[in-house]
Amino acid sequence: MQKINSAFKILFGLFLLLNLVGCEKLNFLNPKQTSKKPSTTLTAPSKEVKGTLIARVNNIPITLEELNQEIEAYNSLVPTDRPELKITTRDQKINYLKEEMVKRLLLYQYALDLGLDRKDNIKEALERTKQDLLVMELVRQEMDKVEVSSKEIEEAYNTYKEQFKEAEERQIREIMVPTEAEAKDILIQLLQGADFATLAKERSKAVSAKDGGDLGFITKGKKFSQFDNVAFSDTLEVGRYSNIFKGPDGYYIIKLEAKRGGKQKTLNEMWDDIKAGLTYLKQKERIDDLVNKLKNEAKLEFYETEIK
Repeated sequence: MQKINSAFKILFGLFLLLNLVGCEKLNFLNPKQTSKKPSTTLTAPSKEVKGTLIARVNNIPITLEELNQEIEAYNSLVPTDRPELKITTRDQKINYLKEEMVKRLLLYQYALDLGLDRKDNIKEALERTKQDLLVMELVRQEMDKVEVSSKEIEEAYNTYKEQFKEAEERQIREIMVPTEAEAKDILIQLLQGADFATLAKERSKAVSAKDGGDLGFITKGKKFSQFDNVAFSDTLEVGRYSNIFKGPDGYYIIKLEAKRGGKQKTLNEMWDDIKAGLTYLKQKERIDDLVNKLKNEAKLEFYETEIK
């Protein structure tokens, strides 16, 4: 069964609103407030039965496929935290058929009998809806023509392979002091075997000093760019500390305690995501090319001075 398009959902929502408000509150549908009595023969045109016939309202058939389509649309609008509101049983479907679909068709037929379909605003709205539906169908057909080959997926993976890595996290300790002289003195103590966490508590001016300079596991972007360059350098090994480097608020020495993540995702793991991304890009390109072609062939006129 095809997915319900957005235009149908909007109309479907209006029908639900109609049911919630109640017909008696809609004056134009209340026979008591119009001088015209309903005709004994409603004028809605009949239509060909395409599917399993389950009901008929005067000369308009209702099929099982139409019922299931509407129920699918209804269920998709039910909040995820209210699953009990969904229509799932046979009795619920029959009730929906009799209370919603039949009601709508009766109102539709009566509206036709009143000639509401001949009102200018209704005809304009129907024409706009027709345009939207045709455009959506055209776009759908064009997008269905797009195919992505295995070779294209493999080439995209190899091109952007580095971007398909899990984010690497590193556990970092830091010492930050205002002057380079202080930083050099601390570095000498570290080289002589002093404990990094103890020096951080005693001498670091960073907020992390109370934790022995421990920042926990961090990813790139936690601090400033030079910090990232040092902390995530391939040359900085676990258990080792860096040389002195300058930051925006002082001089730093950092120690790498541990690292995790950074695993390269395989082509098989990324296959579906890459295919979806390439499909979207190719579909967009196809529609853009079609629009540009139609623009070049069309006669376009704009009267911008009339836009106030």
